[in-house]
Amino acid sequence: METMKKEQLAKFFEKYAIYVILLAMIVVMSILRPESFLSVNNFTNIMRQMSVIGVMSLGVTFCIITAGTDLSGGSVVAVSSIVAAIFASTEDQGGVMILVAILAAILAGAIAGLLNGLVIAYGKVPPFIATLGMMSIARGIAMILSGGGPIGSFTEPFNEIGSGMIGGFLPYPVIIFAICSFLAYTLLHKSKFGTYVYAIGGNENAALVSGLSVNKVKTAVYVLAGIFYGVAAIVLTSRQQAGIPSVGIGYDMEAITCAIIGGSSFSGGIGTIGGNIVGAIRCYKWTPTGKPL
Repeated sequence: METMKKEQLAKFFEKYAIYVILLAMIVVMSILRPESFLSVNNFTNIMRQMSVIGVMSLGVTFCIITAGTDLSGGSVVAVSSIVAAIFASTEDQGGVMILVAILAAILAGAIAGLLNGLVIAYGKVPPFIATLGMMSIARGIAMILSGGGPIGSFTEPFNEIGSGMIGGFLPYPVIIFAICSFLAYTLLHKSKFGTYVYAIGGNENAALVSGLSVNKVKTAVYVLAGIFYGVAAIVLTSRQQAGIPSVGIGYDMEAITCAIIGGSSFSGGIGTIGGNIVGAIRCYKWTPTGKPL
């Protein structure tokens, strides 16, 4: 009986350890600095700060569950940011160019993801190598498109995407992250596509023998990751009020860290969107004052 209880306890901590640790951190910070940490402004700031990396980590989670990875996230964000900035800085009439900027950034991310997916799935190139190559290519394209300098002078509505709020307390970036998280959760946990992703990560050969189109699913996973990078780029570009070709350096590692801390495994077949969200919050640089380092 005692052995059974220990096993149950071990399974509980294995599944919910990340949530327990996050709760413990909140309790400690609340005790150390209740006046600054336990405030609406602070929690709003935390969610706003981690929204860009959080959106990126959603895409990375899908890649890792298939036993892959994506090192190109930061560079794809950079090129998507420049693409968005090019259109957002164009003289606008009726908000048309803002919509074009958003769609163009997402399309740029999707194209980068498609190239990653094709090289990995059909070219049989290891994800580490393929995405490492895309990291350099995307960064180079960002430099070429921008001329090596920032692109700014956006309209106020575009700037509102990254700095605006609903009701004076709920930032748009947090809403965007919540919507992306819901869509990612639905795809991974409530659809056949998610089942296929887990099957490939669990045992790719078995998935292939069972008739699953492994190459198509893998390609779709990296396209999806690219779309999330495009969305993250829109938020980041709006917040910075400029498209900067050097932006996003190290973001890929942070996004991967969020996914791993959230319970995803490089061995594949393991990972959840809920854990990923907690991992993204956990990766935020906490201090006793409740402010970022």
